[in-house]
Amino acid sequence: MFENLSQRLTRSLRNVMGQGRLTEDNIKDTLREVRLSLLEADVALPVVKDFIAEVKSKALGIEVSQALDPGQEFIKIVFNELKEVMGSESAGLNLAAQPPAVILMAGLQGAGKTTSAAKLAKYLIERMKKSVMTVSADVYRPAAIDQLETLSRDVGAEFYPSKATDNPLDIVAGALDAARKRFADVLIVDTAGRLHVDEEMMAEIKELHAALNPVETLFVVDAMTGQDAANTAEAFNAALPLTGVILTKLDGDARGGAALSVRKITGKPVKFVGMGEKITALEPFYPERMASRILDMGDVLSLVEEMERKFDKKKTAEMSKKMMEGKDFDLEDFKSQIAQMRSMGGMMGMMDKLPGMNSIPDDVKDKMDDRIIYRMEAIINSMTPRERRNPDIIKGSRKKRIAAGAGVEISDVTQLLHQFDAMRKIMRKLRSQGGIRKLINLARTMAGNGGMGGLGGMFH
Repeated sequence: MFENLSQRLTRSLRNVMGQGRLTEDNIKDTLREVRLSLLEADVALPVVKDFIAEVKSKALGIEVSQALDPGQEFIKIVFNELKEVMGSESAGLNLAAQPPAVILMAGLQGAGKTTSAAKLAKYLIERMKKSVMTVSADVYRPAAIDQLETLSRDVGAEFYPSKATDNPLDIVAGALDAARKRFADVLIVDTAGRLHVDEEMMAEIKELHAALNPVETLFVVDAMTGQDAANTAEAFNAALPLTGVILTKLDGDARGGAALSVRKITGKPVKFVGMGEKITALEPFYPERMASRILDMGDVLSLVEEMERKFDKKKTAEMSKKMMEGKDFDLEDFKSQIAQMRSMGGMMGMMDKLPGMNSIPDDVKDKMDDRIIYRMEAIINSMTPRERRNPDIIKGSRKKRIAAGAGVEISDVTQLLHQFDAMRKIMRKLRSQGGIRKLINLARTMAGNGGMGGLGGMFH
C-alpha cells in the first residue's frame, strides 16, 4: 500500500535532515521532489498545489522547537499537512437516528459496493453490537442479489429478499418496513452501479434517497483508479448528498492518489477503507495513522488493536497460565501463534504496519509472503505430538522424516527450529513479566509515547 509514494517521499525528505535552519533555498529541491512524488502518485493537481504551498508557507514561518532540529520540524510539517489533506480526524458513522438507521451505498459498477455492504454489516455487528438488515435494490444484476444474500448469511446479518423483476422503490419500501417490524438497528441498502452521466439511473437513486432519507449515503470507489476516484465522487456528490466515501482495494494501491485527493476534492470524509478480499477486511479510516504509514513510520496502534481483536483470548490465556506454571513454550504453542498471525492478514499484513518497511530491500520483502507461514505450519504438522512437545529430540533422522512429510528441504526444518528456539528464549524471559499480555501493553505504550523508532514520537 502506497509503496511508490512512501518510498519517494521518505527518500526526498532525507535531504532536509541535519539542516541548521530552514530556508527557501535548502527546502526548494525537497519541495520539488515532494511535488513530483505526489503527482506520480496520481494525486489531483489542485491538491498538490495547495499541499506544497501550505508546507512551504509553514516551513519558512516556523520557530523550530527545542526538541527538534529543523529537518525534523520540516518532516513534522509534511506529516501534519498529509493528515490535514486526508481529513485531520477520523469521521465515524452517524447512526443517531430513530431505528433503523439507513445506510445507502452508491457508486460505479465493479467498485465493490455489494462486498462493502456485507463488510460494513459485519463491522457494525461485531464492533458496534448492532442488529443489521441488508437489502439489494440492484435489479439489473441478479447475481448481486444472490451475492448479498450469501454474504449477509455469512456475517450474521438479516437479508430482506428481492427479485430482479421487482421495482427498486418497492424493494426499499418493503425492506424499511420489515426492518422496523424486526427492530433492526441498521438497514444497509445496496444499489446498482451507475455512471453519473446516466440521467435515468441517477434519477432512480435520487428517488431511492428521497424514499429512504438515509442517515449515511456512502460512495464506494476503487482506490486504484487514483484521482479519477475523487473526480467521480465529486460528480456523484453534485447529484446526491453524500456523507462519506469508502475506498476499496486500498491494499493494492501502490500510488495513493485517491486517499490523498478525495477529501480535498469532494469535501466529504473517507470513512472506511477496504484492505483485501476477506469479509473482515474493512477498517475505519484514520488520517493520522495513514499519514504515518505514508512517511514509513508504521501504524503500531492499528496493529495492537488488531492483535487485541483477533488474538484467540482463550489460547492466549492458556499459554500464559502454562508459562506461569513454569512449563516451557513448545511447538504446539508456536503453531498456534503462526495461525493467529495468519488471521491478522499474514506476515505482510502485519509488517506493513511496522515502521521502516521502506528501508527493507525489495528482494527481502518478496520473501516475506504467506508461503513462509504455510511452510512452517506444514513442517509442524509433519511432526509427531511427542516431537511438538519436546522439540529438542528432533535430530538427523527425525528431521529427514519431517522434511519428507512436509515436502520441504531438511534445511527448512532446521531453520524453523532455530526460529522456534529464538521465540522460546523470548517467552522464557517474559515468563516472570506477565506473558503475552506484556507484549501487547508494550506495543500500546510504544504507540502512545512515540517510542516506535524513527520520528513517530513527535506526532502524538
